[in-house]
Amino acid sequence: MKTKHQSSSQLFEINQYLQQVIFIGIIFLCLLSVISPPVALLLGVIMVNVFGNPFVTFNHKAITILLQFSVVGLGFGMNASSAVSAGKEGFLLTILSIFSTLIFGLLLGKWFNTERKTSHLISCGTAICGGSAIAAISPIIKSNENQTSIALGVIFILNSIALFAFPFIGHQLDLSQKDFGLWCAIAIHDTSSVVGAANKYGAEALQVATTVKLARALWIIPISLITALVFKSESKKVKIPYFIGLFILAMLLNSYVPKVSIAAPYIVNIAKIGLTITLFLIGATLNVNTLKSVGVKPLLQGIFLWVFIAALGLVSILYFN
Repeated sequence: MKTKHQSSSQLFEINQYLQQVIFIGIIFLCLLSVISPPVALLLGVIMVNVFGNPFVTFNHKAITILLQFSVVGLGFGMNASSAVSAGKEGFLLTILSIFSTLIFGLLLGKWFNTERKTSHLISCGTAICGGSAIAAISPIIKSNENQTSIALGVIFILNSIALFAFPFIGHQLDLSQKDFGLWCAIAIHDTSSVVGAANKYGAEALQVATTVKLARALWIIPISLITALVFKSESKKVKIPYFIGLFILAMLLNSYVPKVSIAAPYIVNIAKIGLTITLFLIGATLNVNTLKSVGVKPLLQGIFLWVFIAALGLVSILYFN
């Protein structure tokens, strides 16, 4: 006769097996391109909150590797001359938006009385490139796990909303492909959501958004050095996003090596599938506990900052670009 402990242990094993089957099944559908990036993100959120995440240990590492692989792969769909043109147009707006967001974030942090390191991480994540910026800045200011998790939680929540909201707003305002791509790169935090939203809008929007966003990500270096001075940190280590260099190399190969351009469409297609899986994995980190741990003040700061940079970017693009 089975004991109560044996029955509960068996039930746990069945549940874990079911979790793994559903999780792998959704990834398989992503591989078949049956699921779009926004739907993949939504399924990830449903998965973790209804069934749980059976691969939580590997989730974060997989997100990082897949995102970098996908971004490099998308480089094979870019044209160098078009990218340089887009980069030039977004340069001044990038500088304006980054520093105005950091200053406004500092003021909001004091107004909401948000813990200083958490406030700075949210501001940097909003101003530059979401989770990548937080990962680079956190060791410099020596933030603890709770401070870093709260900042990442805020960014991931708002990223999820942006993936659905931005294409809808773009169509309502009848934004051109170029304008929408530029707006995405300025106003959406993480590269994954920028690429996801722009890809949904169109091919030209994707090219502009990816180029401007990756150029923006390079601002991690000067902002990290400024942060070290402000927080009087002795840390001289700055995490440089090396995959951006590989993205540029892929773009140059596609533009100037004819044989590479033949295989490029297939590589880009694989990269887009990788991005869809990445968004599913990101969604699978957004459980109820993550939402609860964020807290009201940091979330409000993140929302205010996000609305500020989105409005500033949109007005600048519509009236001054």
